[in-house]
Amino acid sequence: MLEVLKLPIILTVQVDLVLIILTGLGIWSRLCGLSYPKAVVFDEVFYGQFVSLYMKQIFFIDDSGPPLGHMILALGAYFGGFDGNFVWNRIGAEYTGNVPVWHLRLLPALAGAFCIPLAYQIVIELQYSHLYALIAGLLIMFENSLITQSRFMLLESVLACFALLTVLSYLKFYNTQRHSPFSVSWWSWLFLTGVACTLTVGVKYMGLFTYLLLLTIAGVHTWQLIGDTVLSNVTVICHVLARVFALLILPAVLYLGIFYIHLTLLYRSGPHDQIMSSTFQASLEGGLARVTQGQPLEIAYGSQITLRNLWSKPVPCWLHSHKSNYPVRYEDGRGSSHQQQVTCYPFKDVNNWWIIKDPAKQELVVSNPPRPVRHGDIVQLVHGMTARYLNTHDVAAPMSPQSQEVSCYVDYNISMPAQNLWRVEIVNRESQSEGWKTILSEVKFVHVNTSAVLKLSSTALPDWGFRQLEIVGDKTSKVYHQNMVWNVEEHRYGKSEEQKERELELQTPSQMDFSKNISFMAKFLELQMKMLMLKNEETEHKYSSSPLEWINMDTNIAYWLHPSSNAQIHLIGNAVTWSSATIGIVAYAILYLWYLLRRRRRIYSISEDSWERLVLAGAVCIGGWIVNYLPFFLMEKTLFLYHYVPALTFKIILLPIVLQHIHDEVLWSSVLRNTFNALMVAWLSSVYMVYRTFSPLTYGVRPLLASELNALRWKDNWDILIRKR
Repeated sequence: MLEVLKLPIILTVQVDLVLIILTGLGIWSRLCGLSYPKAVVFDEVFYGQFVSLYMKQIFFIDDSGPPLGHMILALGAYFGGFDGNFVWNRIGAEYTGNVPVWHLRLLPALAGAFCIPLAYQIVIELQYSHLYALIAGLLIMFENSLITQSRFMLLESVLACFALLTVLSYLKFYNTQRHSPFSVSWWSWLFLTGVACTLTVGVKYMGLFTYLLLLTIAGVHTWQLIGDTVLSNVTVICHVLARVFALLILPAVLYLGIFYIHLTLLYRSGPHDQIMSSTFQASLEGGLARVTQGQPLEIAYGSQITLRNLWSKPVPCWLHSHKSNYPVRYEDGRGSSHQQQVTCYPFKDVNNWWIIKDPAKQELVVSNPPRPVRHGDIVQLVHGMTARYLNTHDVAAPMSPQSQEVSCYVDYNISMPAQNLWRVEIVNRESQSEGWKTILSEVKFVHVNTSAVLKLSSTALPDWGFRQLEIVGDKTSKVYHQNMVWNVEEHRYGKSEEQKERELELQTPSQMDFSKNISFMAKFLELQMKMLMLKNEETEHKYSSSPLEWINMDTNIAYWLHPSSNAQIHLIGNAVTWSSATIGIVAYAILYLWYLLRRRRRIYSISEDSWERLVLAGAVCIGGWIVNYLPFFLMEKTLFLYHYVPALTFKIILLPIVLQHIHDEVLWSSVLRNTFNALMVAWLSSVYMVYRTFSPLTYGVRPLLASELNALRWKDNWDILIRKR
């Protein structure tokens, strides 16, 4: 018998104990006492409202960015069994028993904790030592502001975590490229980079800048790869296509997937859907869908309708008239026609109803069978409550004298004849003879006599116009704009008294379930446009600040104050870390410029490998700091110190890289290096001591005496709260 030789299977596992310990300590530092305080902390009052809407599956829109961040918070709430029933109306409100505080704060806390091992690994992937990678992890761990921001239902820690994951994934892919391209590991890190890019952009629009930074770095590396003549043309094409798919196509598909889940979950009507178009609103359960369900689809002569302007923002408005007339003279002395006012009114009202009339007939009811209105037809619009015709003429509009006044015609028996014929132009038609449809058709009204287009000017009228929005006739603009476009939102067929008495049913050409008549892509594109256009009003806030105040932490934010004691939580960073990181950026800039000038003179102070490592580290860290910081200078919104958290994270990671470079490349003697090491130990000790000193304001677990609070007020600009007892 032949003896079968059994070969042993050897499995080698490499475990980074430092990484495991850092991760464990990071999780403990962020999750310890996570349910405290059991009260609404600062912006939890803002994010909590969206979580409640998710739990009740009610549609909402938030201008701060895509919905992934809110979905992550809602996921924690879902696991905690939250039913959404809590009124998020003030900071400091005590959470009721049905609110799973620990679960609501869990995922942001974990994201903040994972920033520590991510920072550690980024330094290693940049080809620096494990010792200095450990320093990077410790600096992130003992940064008080990062701890505070990650321990509550807030999103900056999530954004920072995904940004670091994006960078780490790409660095691992880039390093794998050197020894095993197209391997399983290579593909895995490349695809994880694309996924991480989507997650970063999906949390907040600010993540888009990190994504663009990564695309820039990847583009430079790809350009270098194209210039490698060792590689065949086929290999180069495969490299380029792989990056295009993973870094461009995959993130786009996943980004769409985020919104698909978002819109699938939020299928009920709510307070925010008024901002959306009539078609979008009709797709939501309840609200407008209940009104539009079963409405006649085709607009006919005799139809009773409300007309909504497609451009009105941030709230919708409807074509409106009322019994008041324009004043005889305006404030600037110009005379008016003194006709009945026509405005755009931002509320549902009986005065928003109009009747479509055939100019050749007197009837204001729908015939049987109905005669549909088609593209190019001439109609009259009769105001339902006052029975006056929509009119415009060569009289300057009250607030926009370059345009014509729009009114409802009042016959004063003077030489100003009625000019009330309007041509219906369907903007989104598919054929020249297409019929005018409820909700679906986007319509322009062109005045027959003057060729002026019925338009919303978005200017508010004075008190005599009840502060409603001005409607004008514009015959100067040749460019299509949505403020000229209207759609029918509510529609019914007007019946004669005989039809009502005999309960005759009109032969309705067709009806449609509008809730099913809008595609996902149409909803996605509309939601994107609304999110970009919608802006919160810039308001003054006690703790708002400018980006210039963030670099040296010249400001702070009081997040929470105990209702009866001096226990409190503040967003205050580790002063040693903040100032050291700033010095680190300055030191890097000096070193980089010095080496660049010397290399220009063909003097190579450091090896090519050290130079490439330094350049890549700067691109990642300095670049990460810049793209997460400088855009705030261009934003017209209320800003707070917490907006600096992602930029600060990249800034801190750069510091140990600069320190190692100085130790290895700048200091030339053992005496200097030993002195440097001693200073490093003293500096790290001071970082820890400052962390411990400010921990009472980071965790807020114990009340402080007034003297202790005054001692923590290291800067005059810091607002430390002292309750007098």
